[in-house]
Amino acid sequence: MKKIINVDTTAYDALFADPVDEAPVNRDDLAWLFYTSGTTGRPKGAMLTHLNLQLMAWSYLCDIDQLTENDAMIHLGPQSHAAGLLALSHIAKASHNILPPSGGFDPAEVASLINIYPNTSFFAAPTMLHRLLDSPEMKQCNIQNIRTIIGGGAPFFSKDIRAALNLFGPRFTNGYGQGECPCTITAMPKHLYSNDLSDENIVTAGIPRTGTEVRVVDSTGTVLPSGEIGEVIIRSDIVMKGYWKNPEATAAALVNGWLHTGDLGTFNDQGFLLLKDRSKDLIISGGSNIYPGELEELLLKHPDVAEVAVVGKPDAEWGETVVAFIVPRKGKTPSTEALDNLCLSHLARFKRPKQYIIIENLPRNNTGKILKTELRQRFSI
Repeated sequence: MKKIINVDTTAYDALFADPVDEAPVNRDDLAWLFYTSGTTGRPKGAMLTHLNLQLMAWSYLCDIDQLTENDAMIHLGPQSHAAGLLALSHIAKASHNILPPSGGFDPAEVASLINIYPNTSFFAAPTMLHRLLDSPEMKQCNIQNIRTIIGGGAPFFSKDIRAALNLFGPRFTNGYGQGECPCTITAMPKHLYSNDLSDENIVTAGIPRTGTEVRVVDSTGTVLPSGEIGEVIIRSDIVMKGYWKNPEATAAALVNGWLHTGDLGTFNDQGFLLLKDRSKDLIISGGSNIYPGELEELLLKHPDVAEVAVVGKPDAEWGETVVAFIVPRKGKTPSTEALDNLCLSHLARFKRPKQYIIIENLPRNNTGKILKTELRQRFSI
């Protein structure tokens, strides 16, 4: 994209301005107050230091792409969140950093920019990837110009990853991180993706990133063996200093040098981290644990279902019962019987939703994450 500047304007004069002096900083000085998405509570300000951000950028260059001046990045999504963090490596190395002229996310515009810039990378949350896959312009653009599609921000579903591999080839990588350990916990390298992977392995969060130690532990902090579900914890110099003016939350999250993520997961026998759910989203019904993500993945296989979110509803007898909010495909209305049959044919009966609620749109924050707190608030206790 070319920009024409009139020589009689202040914009032209600014091209000859004196460079701004570097600010003297120490590695442990605060660089960024990164506010969490607030999907399970009030957002908290993670205090990220210059060292945190430096190591995050270096880890990207080690694990994801070795960028050069021939690379480009299209900056999609709010720069105050994961897309902005991921941009730092490209701002330091790539020669082209493109802010879409529309100022928003338009798949047709993304396709036109890809046609212009070779070696292009961009961040795509699940909802963004889904829209790109549905875009006729993306199907016709110069896909060879795409270097990397950086997935993240929320869990992906197997059907979307398979569709991305079929359309874009080996150009998709999925990452797992938090604002507290910015964008750098685990990642699934591009070369390990294949349509031959099982549904479970194709949605894996991958392997620990350079410079991070990742464990899955029980409530006592004991490391769990492969296949057992527990909380994911991380130790790394990339981890935040703490939460801004919130010592109680800091003490709860940072324990003996380890960041407790609040995410539930397990390492499988191949060493891949399989994320299950946020601990606050876990449904306990009749004393049994039910992981919403497992149900959501299954219900999306129904041809009439476009989106789904599963939550727990308070119940006097069972503690919680399972409720599925369904966004149907245009012109479709999936029947309760069909959805029940799908669940019963693949899962134990106690995991089956007791209620299906058809909804036009799922509530989301500005990064595209589903706000399950808002869905749960619809129930009267």
